[in-house]
Amino acid sequence: MKRRSDKVIGYLRVSTEEQAVSGLGLGDQRAVIAAEAARRDWADVEFLSDEGFSAKNLSRPAIATALEMLRKGQASVLVVSKLDRLSRSLLDFATLMDRARREGWELVVLDLAIDTTVPSGQLMANVMAAFAEYERQLIGARTSAALQQLKAQGKRLGRPRTLPADVTARIVSARAEGETLAAIADALNADGVPTARGGARWYPSTVKAVIGSAALDAAAA
Repeated sequence: MKRRSDKVIGYLRVSTEEQAVSGLGLGDQRAVIAAEAARRDWADVEFLSDEGFSAKNLSRPAIATALEMLRKGQASVLVVSKLDRLSRSLLDFATLMDRARREGWELVVLDLAIDTTVPSGQLMANVMAAFAEYERQLIGARTSAALQQLKAQGKRLGRPRTLPADVTARIVSARAEGETLAAIADALNADGVPTARGGARWYPSTVKAVIGSAALDAAAA
């Protein structure tokens, strides 16, 4: 097995507004992480920063680079000064912890004492994961209740049908008989059947969308 690097990644993030008004800038975060690195004798620390990005999700270039390095074994620890520098979504954070466990790297969040390198920090991480699962279940329950309420009101669930029923039935039947998406599209084009939006040409992707919509309608019925 390839040896994992001892490198520690210090992740920093600020949004444009935060730089202007909060005082929690990149320098502050870097200083906190550097102090912890000195305390722990972390000799190899690489800082990666996302500037001008919010924490609503993990779609940021520097965190993407950090996660790729960790996945490849080019680093062993990801450390942040505060949880909200990494993510404001508890579900995203729980997913990240699970990824760290599966890929074999460690996660350290200094303000919450989350540190998967030690038992006490692992306990805190597990508590956070439990709250995230609870939040996920609440979201699922609210979504289900809302759908049931709409159904009780007689509202149609699933995507609106914009194709004639016979065209949808033809597509679903052909797929059930084992025809490929491309073959179905070719047949519709040969017969001059317009698409849901009135287009003149079908593609495998548009055929697939019709099948998916029909499945949603069937599930909601």
